[in-house]
Amino acid sequence: MNNPGRILIVDDERKLVRLLCNVFTSTGFKVLTCLSPEQAAGQVALEQPDLIILDIMFPGSMDGYAICREIREFSSVPIIMLTAKVRDADKISGFDAGADDYVTKPFNSKELVARVRALLKRAQVTQPAEGLTDLHLGRLRIQPANHRVSVDGAEVHLTPIEFNLLIKLAQHHDQVMTHEQLLTSVWGQDYANDTEYLRAFIYNLRKKIEIDPSHPNLIIRCPGVGYSLVTPREE
Repeated sequence: MNNPGRILIVDDERKLVRLLCNVFTSTGFKVLTCLSPEQAAGQVALEQPDLIILDIMFPGSMDGYAICREIREFSSVPIIMLTAKVRDADKISGFDAGADDYVTKPFNSKELVARVRALLKRAQVTQPAEGLTDLHLGRLRIQPANHRVSVDGAEVHLTPIEFNLLIKLAQHHDQVMTHEQLLTSVWGQDYANDTEYLRAFIYNLRKKIEIDPSHPNLIIRCPGVGYSLVTPREE
């Protein structure tokens, strides 16, 4: 693949930025860099990269979580958080902020490139609708052919992975999809056991499509098994 994409690296650690530039340019990517967290969102809007690699820890008041949330206000560009923070709680915070993947330092360069390629592929290919027509579930309307989702007539902005996850649930609505089924169909076989990914993305989907995410009536959890997109009870 001669032109796999344009990557924006947002990190204030110059030595690491140089390393990442070498890794990705040697594999054919065009690399852009941003050392200032305050300028990151503006550079995303200006350059429109295909993927962002984002650190979490920056000096000052603005961290990677805040940058990610700011970018998500206007863009669904894939974001990988690359950080020394290794706690599960930190990963969940990253996903909650809108990140698509999370890689901890120290990292293997070949694995990072592979994850970048996989994420770009997932972001570019939406789930096939497999005959699924427009679906109405209470206030929720899903239009697979137009890649549109709305609640009470107002369009809801979903990232490509969020849309793929919702489509997979919609294809089997009113049925329980197991954790493994959802993870392998949306993220791939390598993510079959990464239930924290699924939990975080379900949480984000609920925030966008549920009236009360803390008491969901669309995406229902089946403890120890998986999730189901259901026809809501009459309110």
